[in-house]
Amino acid sequence: MSKPELLVTPIHVEDIIPLADAGADAFVIGEQRYGLRLAGEFLKDDIKKAIELAHEKGKKVYVAMNAIFHNEKIEELSNYIAFLQDANADAVIFGDPAVLMAAREAAPNMKLHWSTETTGTNWYTCNYWGRKGAKRAILAREINMDAIVEMKENAEVEIEVQVHGMMTMFQSKRSLLGNYYEYQGKVMEVENRKQEHNMFLHDKERDNKYPIFEDENGTHIMSPNDICIIDELQEMIEANVDSFKIDGILKSPEYILEVTKRYRKAIDLCVEDPDQYDDVKDELLSEIEEIQPANRPLDTGFFFKETVY
Repeated sequence: MSKPELLVTPIHVEDIIPLADAGADAFVIGEQRYGLRLAGEFLKDDIKKAIELAHEKGKKVYVAMNAIFHNEKIEELSNYIAFLQDANADAVIFGDPAVLMAAREAAPNMKLHWSTETTGTNWYTCNYWGRKGAKRAILAREINMDAIVEMKENAEVEIEVQVHGMMTMFQSKRSLLGNYYEYQGKVMEVENRKQEHNMFLHDKERDNKYPIFEDENGTHIMSPNDICIIDELQEMIEANVDSFKIDGILKSPEYILEVTKRYRKAIDLCVEDPDQYDDVKDELLSEIEEIQPANRPLDTGFFFKETVY
């Protein structure tokens, strides 16, 4: 039984060292021009510095290029990938095939992680992109534990699973905040829509508040709850899932650091002493619940939902 990678999303360059010391094995960074829903904005100088700091600690850095690229950005991709290769990035995360084509020309040895948010739902598709050059597939958040284990059993690429944080529910390339507020104001209202942070789409019927924000890639609506399965890691660890991701989008650096410490302890115990993991996993969950923002309830996402065909 191998120990899975603990993958974390820092907000600032200054977060790299504390998170590495807390037990993170790898980091996802990038800038919104090329990457979707990043915890923080890392421009080129930040990327170089983050990679340097992470490598000094023996950690890896993956740079997100998982946006959907229209024609006006296609010409930029090769130069950006060449920059990432020169900066010694450990991998590029992609969804748009344009990135794959650009990487073949600009950096044929660059490792690629395939991520399209919602279509990583079966091992055949993961292996297809593996044959095209991807070394890892990032699974959709909407599949359950049984499907994850089956995919890992049949996958020819590494498998990454999100174990903590919010999920994406909707994205549009358009700027929709104003339209939601004005057109659907009688049904839903966008709170604090003129602010850059703490904006919510409020569904009164379900009594849910969905974080919502706009950036260069359009409008993003996020889940009302955060995934947390710190107490349910054993089945995936026994299946040798390669990477567990903590997504820290819209969270503070302090929160991400504390969550990373708990997951580091949980993973180590589950691999080295499963009985002790059983003894402390509920306590670890309670510790995360204590630092959880009041408006972000924890749940298990789709991990234990029944698959309907």
